[in-house]
Amino acid sequence: MLIDTHCHLDFEELANDRAGVLARAKAAGVSRMITISTQVRKFSTYAAIAEAHDNVFCTVGTHPHQAHEEPEARVDDIVRLAAHPKCVGVGEAGLDYHYDRAPRDVAARVFRTHIAAARESGLPLVIHARDADEDVGDILEDEMGKGAFKALLHCFTASRRLAERGLALGLHVSFSGVVTFKNSDELRAIARDVPMDRLLVETDAPFLAPVPYRGKRNEPAYVASTATVLAEIKSVTPAALAAATTANALRLFSKMPPL
Repeated sequence: MLIDTHCHLDFEELANDRAGVLARAKAAGVSRMITISTQVRKFSTYAAIAEAHDNVFCTVGTHPHQAHEEPEARVDDIVRLAAHPKCVGVGEAGLDYHYDRAPRDVAARVFRTHIAAARESGLPLVIHARDADEDVGDILEDEMGKGAFKALLHCFTASRRLAERGLALGLHVSFSGVVTFKNSDELRAIARDVPMDRLLVETDAPFLAPVPYRGKRNEPAYVASTATVLAEIKSVTPAALAAATTANALRLFSKMPPL
């Protein structure tokens, strides 16, 4: 069994076929999915999806693309919403210098707010980092010095240095379909060196469909293809990879009940 630790079931591409998406995920051996928040103000949408399906959970947070739309996000508001029974994480939050849709100072402030909310709630922070490795690493190290919090680097496509800095802080690292792409040799080398007990797998659906579905709409069922490639990278069987990543997900997202 596998857990897709990061998908967006509220996005139109999946919402229009949600019953089919969930059925195909079950058929592919995906036991659970976490639908990820991009805006705190839309939390009721994520919660409703999770409430409607026993095998779906959610998070609460502001994506860096929307940081300028929710610049005054409050720690206490995030923590209050995170108390929902089906909410298992905070985020996704972080920095994205590739698109730079929010002013960098605003994005950094919102990122730190989410770190504080993760620390206070005890739930793991889902971190988005794109073309911002040094600043993400610096903020994480600074904030960890103020008090420990759980976190993961989601859809990891960054540098080895950021992976090593994150691992040194106790973070988990999650890989998406990008690790299956032909030109991802460097990323596969990083995945090879991530300790098995810190490894997670995700789709980031509806984006980044893995080979052999590349170019198509992604969905949680396809996490099985990413897991197969990760098993090859780690020189373990697909069953062993599934067991390890599922155990890691349940340990990190500890608010989810055991399978």
